[in-house]
Parts: sequence; C-alpha cells; structure tokens
Amino acid sequence: MNQPLFLKGVFKEKIWGGKKLKTLFNYDIPSDNTGELWAISAHKNGASTVLNGPYEGKELDELWANHKELFGDAEGDVFPLLTKIIDAQTDLSVQVHPDDVYGKMHENELGKTECWYIIDAEEGSEIVYGHHAQSKEELVELINNGQWDKLLRKKEVKAGDFFYVPSGTIHAIGGGIVILETQQSSDTTYRVYDYDRIQDNGETRDLHIEDSVAVTSIPHTDPNLEMTTINKENHSETILVSNSFFTVKEWKIDGHALFKKEGPYTLVSVLNGEGTLNVNNESYAVSKGDHFILPHSIESWSFNGALHVIASYPGNN
Repeated sequence: MNQPLFLKGVFKEKIWGGKKLKTLFNYDIPSDNTGELWAISAHKNGASTVLNGPYEGKELDELWANHKELFGDAEGDVFPLLTKIIDAQTDLSVQVHPDDVYGKMHENELGKTECWYIIDAEEGSEIVYGHHAQSKEELVELINNGQWDKLLRKKEVKAGDFFYVPSGTIHAIGGGIVILETQQSSDTTYRVYDYDRIQDNGETRDLHIEDSVAVTSIPHTDPNLEMTTINKENHSETILVSNSFFTVKEWKIDGHALFKKEGPYTLVSVLNGEGTLNVNNESYAVSKGDHFILPHSIESWSFNGALHVIASYPGNN
C-alpha cells in the first residue's frame, strides 16, 4: 500500500459544542452544537472511513483487524490512537481519565492519556489543568463541599499552546477554545463536576466521583515537557511530546519539504494552508481540515506549499 489513507471522520454533538468546526474548517457539521470531530479513529463509538484508493469505503477499525500490514504488523486488538478536533463553545465538564490498568479492569478498554494543541482561543479563555489537593482525603473533602475554586488549577491559554494531559490529571477545556487532541483510543471519561448543567431531557449528566477519586494523581505535578524545534530546509519541526503512548510533532512548511518515516505509520492533520503531498511519484492535494494516515510501507514523502500540520505516531506502550 503506497498511498496515503485519506479519512472522513465522525462528528459528535455535545451539550457544550458550537459551530466553529464549520466556521474555522468549513466542515459540514450536523448542528450548531457540534463538539467533536473524531478525525482519525478506529474506536467502536465512531470509526473513520477511508475516502480513496483500494480501501475506499472501509472503516479504519476493519483495516486494523484485517490488514495489519498497513500498520507494520502492529500488535494489539485496537488501533492505539485517536485524533480529534474539539470545539468548546462552553466549558467541558471537569473530568479525569484512567490509566491502562484501571481502564481495562473497569471499562474493558485502554486508559486515556491525551494531549492538546490549542488551535484557537478567545481572549481570556482558560483550561482546568490539575488540582491543589495534597491527599486523597483533601480531594474528597473539596469535592464533597463543592469548593471548586479552591480545588482546581486554571491556566489562561492562547493559540499555539500545547498541553500534555496524562491519565490521572483532573482537567477541563474551557469555553471559547478549539483544540486538536491526540489521545489513546478510549472513550472513558469520569466526570468530577459539570456545573449542575441541565440537559435537553431536563436532567443533569451523571458524575463518577468514586472512579474519579480512585484514578486521580495526588498531588498533581506538571509534566516536564522539553519541546525542541529543529529548522530544516523549508520547514520547521517541533517535537511537542514523545513517550510510550505517542510522539506528536508540529510541522510548519513553506515550500518543498522532505520527510522520512520514524514511526510504524504516521497520522497527519492539516490545521492550516494548502499544498500537495507527494508519495511515490504521485501527488495529492491537501488543505486545511484534511486528515490522513501514511501507512507503514511509505518510507518517505514530501510536501509542497504553505502548511501547518500536526503529525503523530504510536509509542511502544
């Protein structure tokens, strides 16, 4: 397979969603409360569909199950990564995710370590990133008493910021923020607090306090990210994070830029610009909002144009 796999993702409507996936990316969204595009996904709750080539019309989970050669004969029952674009018109719930051990034991799926690249942020927008509790007892007390201002750590964000969110991190994306999220392929979320919001059915959403307390890392410590930028011919490459779960890179391309495979396969999302992707003497038009996978057999490729890209590949977890 010497072609990229261009993908059509799955939209998810959310109580906190908006319409920026339309206004920023010109996607044909289902409503003005569209919160997520699962852009590169093989998850059972929303698998991407291949748009081109011999596997056109196939879903990514089917390729993972039946054509492991596309992914370097990778082990594992599930495709390990999931790429989303999230539009938070209003605040997401304060939440936390389990690690692999807890996730497999209690939810029969992977844990959920993730990271966020801030695509767009309204002035003054904030995220919740961590907490101030120094013990499990203090965490429980602050939750039970609703002392959210005392418990939660908040950070103001701007476009271009990047955050690594390991499992066990209490977090929330604030209103007015659009992100590209690279995560383990999991749909497990434990809600700690949801602002007492009422859904269309007149009820509040479920909270998961017992599970949340069980999986939260105490005390919170900020990950030590050592992001490095390398300037190459006609492009720069910033390694945003690299660990056993995933490596995530930012490419800023201006002109003709050459790349070589580093992971078993590469997930690519175009955040801005337009140009061509050149693979094995074939050219493919690419532009803002495109998502694709470069399969294992593609050893090198190039771009021509002005492009801002987030790329990732799985670690050895």
